[in-house]
Amino acid sequence: MTVQPIRLFGDPVLRTPADPVVDFDKELRQLVDDLTETMRDQSCAGLAAPQIGVGLRVCAFEVEDVLGHLVNPVLDFPDEEEQDGPEGCLSIPGLYFDTKRRRNVVAKGFTAHGDPVQLVGSGLLARCVQHETDHLDGVLFVDRLDREARKEAMKAIRGAEWYDTGLPPVVKVSPHGPLG
Repeated sequence: MTVQPIRLFGDPVLRTPADPVVDFDKELRQLVDDLTETMRDQSCAGLAAPQIGVGLRVCAFEVEDVLGHLVNPVLDFPDEEEQDGPEGCLSIPGLYFDTKRRRNVVAKGFTAHGDPVQLVGSGLLARCVQHETDHLDGVLFVDRLDREARKEAMKAIRGAEWYDTGLPPVVKVSPHGPLG
């Protein structure tokens, strides 16, 4: 397991829809281990493969003692109930904005070994799974904000110390191969 560097807002991999996983092999299991180790190192609730530069539909999560991962997740919502609360992202460090999400989710996907799995979650777990699945679709949580809040978020991002250093984003070669 290796802690990987986090890609930041502006890196094209964060805006590119990830490819479905087709090979449930040793490399995929290593990716899941790296996601989990990096997530725990950063003390966050979830992490998606694009955030470490890998364009595959894989994410890891740890919320309220529920540790897991999803490969090729598909979300379903059993009701229309919503939640609104602060949300942040390792790829947009230090910034939090109230974001509306569905309160309940049913996520279906696979384990790193190719076994089908279903996760039923509400509250913070539902928020996390939706946030990470958005990453797999090239969507960032700031995209879900209303117009005014998105303007505020973009202003905060442009003013952040880590943003727009005048240098191109640092791109490191992933041990998991090329994007996809």
